[in-house]
Amino acid sequence: KILVTQFITAEYQSQVASVISRACQGEETANFEFPLVTKHGTRVELLLNATTRRDANGCATGMVGVGQDITELRKVTAEQQTG
Repeated sequence: KILVTQFITAEYQSQVASVISRACQGEETANFEFPLVTKHGTRVELLLNATTRRDANGCATGMVGVGQDITELRKVTAEQQTG
């Protein structure tokens, strides 16, 4: 919860919290894009994949989230579209 309230921009907080919650309940999410603000105040664009962690019985026990910084990719794409 601290991650969401401290580092996720206000307009994406509920969506990111929902992705995390759903992953903890067994529903995985791929390629979810959202902005994140670093502890130094820099905004970066992330691509998140959230995968459910399961125990030996197949019960959801948590989630693993992998975020990829796609800030430069977005900048290049925007430049190509306007140039």
